[in-house]
Amino acid sequence: MIGFLIKTFNTDLIKNHTKTVILIWILFILVLPTAIMFMIFLFMGSFTIIDLHLSERSALLLDAFLSIIFFLQHSILVRKGFKQWLGKFMPDVYHNAFYGITSGIALLLVLLFWQKSPTLIARADGIIFWMLRALFCLCLAGFFWGNKSLGSFDMLGVKPLMRYISNRPGKPQQIIAKGPYRWARHPLYLFLIVIIWSCPVVTLDRLLFNIMWTVWIVIATYLEDRDLHREFGSQYLEYSSRVPMLIPYKIPRNTPYDITNSQ
Repeated sequence: MIGFLIKTFNTDLIKNHTKTVILIWILFILVLPTAIMFMIFLFMGSFTIIDLHLSERSALLLDAFLSIIFFLQHSILVRKGFKQWLGKFMPDVYHNAFYGITSGIALLLVLLFWQKSPTLIARADGIIFWMLRALFCLCLAGFFWGNKSLGSFDMLGVKPLMRYISNRPGKPQQIIAKGPYRWARHPLYLFLIVIIWSCPVVTLDRLLFNIMWTVWIVIATYLEDRDLHREFGSQYLEYSSRVPMLIPYKIPRNTPYDITNSQ
């Protein structure tokens, strides 16, 4: 990725693909720092960047409203119907970039305007504190393990743009059942839920965050699984019969396999 960003300074590339190069850098500058800030939020506990001096009740309502904005952006923009509608206004190659930019903006709004509550619900100390920290690190490592196993994971939304300006054909959509995907069909969501709840300091606003975001992740898991069943049909049905959706309660087979959509 870094090597490709360096290549974007090529004069001919800038001249021939000016808009695409600008989009790549916007995604890199906006989404990556926001994602890092979000990981700090999850690790350290909630914090306030812009203090609006609200009452606790108003602050919690604002926090809930910001979360809902993020949920709607994430859940609506990934639906097939929305992608088809968006295709009337922009080429498919820009869809991931559009999703990445809007996701970055929505998450940045959450982080900038989140209001921390002074009410402490729970605090872990001693061995429990370090167990929660270890759990966070293990799940974070698992999250990156899942990304590497997936291969096609594109957090920044730049891979279609990179293929476009490099004049490389797009790859068929596929589901690769290896790594943690042999244990659960949506392991990234599972790791994220555990990461959310592994914070040793829980204030009232953080409890609200944990509950709302966990409920949304579970709902999003069901929606995504439904979409995958529709897209891959009997192949995904066979995969889902072997591998649990979220909780890894089955011992996986020794041999990984992949499901490819040839449409």
